[in-house]
Amino acid sequence: IRMLKPDFDIDKIPDNDPETFAMLAEGKTQGVFQLESAGITGVCVNMKPTSIEDMTAIVALYRPGPMDSIPKYVENSRDRSRIRYATPLLAPILDVTNGCIVYQEQVMQIFQVVAGYSLGRADIVRRAISKKKLSVLESERASFLAGAKERGIDETSAADLFEEIVGFANYAFNKSHAAAYGVLSYRTAYLKAHYPREYNSALLTSVLGSADKMAEYIAECTRVGIRILPPHVNESDRDFHVDGKNIRFGLLALKNLGRPF
Repeated sequence: IRMLKPDFDIDKIPDNDPETFAMLAEGKTQGVFQLESAGITGVCVNMKPTSIEDMTAIVALYRPGPMDSIPKYVENSRDRSRIRYATPLLAPILDVTNGCIVYQEQVMQIFQVVAGYSLGRADIVRRAISKKKLSVLESERASFLAGAKERGIDETSAADLFEEIVGFANYAFNKSHAAAYGVLSYRTAYLKAHYPREYNSALLTSVLGSADKMAEYIAECTRVGIRILPPHVNESDRDFHVDGKNIRFGLLALKNLGRPF
């Protein structure tokens, strides 16, 4: 890209680019970090992300446990009047994720706000979730229900909320981790949307050791109208590179050619 735009800076791209989100909503996720599998591509199509916050949630939700909340997340994102809370105390915590528990940090906040835990004790619960120590989480049930009762939450609602947390705990991201992934997913999607030749050239070069992945990405180039020109002793570089409106085959991709030791 810098051969075309020497001053290009990935840190300065807009974080709300409509073309990028439109591409993801159409399921064109091949070669996009974390979003290539058929399952998570389907989530992008259904969710139609419009922000990096959505990208972060997609990455975090597509895991055993949290993924059970995907239909609810999508429905609530389309019609926020469907969001229901056991107590209004949950609204400031879960509004950002359309009423769903998505991140470990949200569990910490729920234990703090709903059951009166200190942040230190709430972090013990978070660590138990991160290490899948459900016995530690279960040992907090009575304290959680008692704390919720003190704050005027009926026992049934508090018990249902606790069960939701237990189900969520099978595999839950912390938001700091998911956000880093979400930003990287967005950036790779942006590059694919705006610099498809440059991006696919780099993508192909990155999978030189995998014939299957190269075939996938070459097929993707063909699908979007980018020709892969054959190797040429005078025109080819070591790696795949942009050649006019097409991509020129890199010499390193040829059988029996390789990098010197």
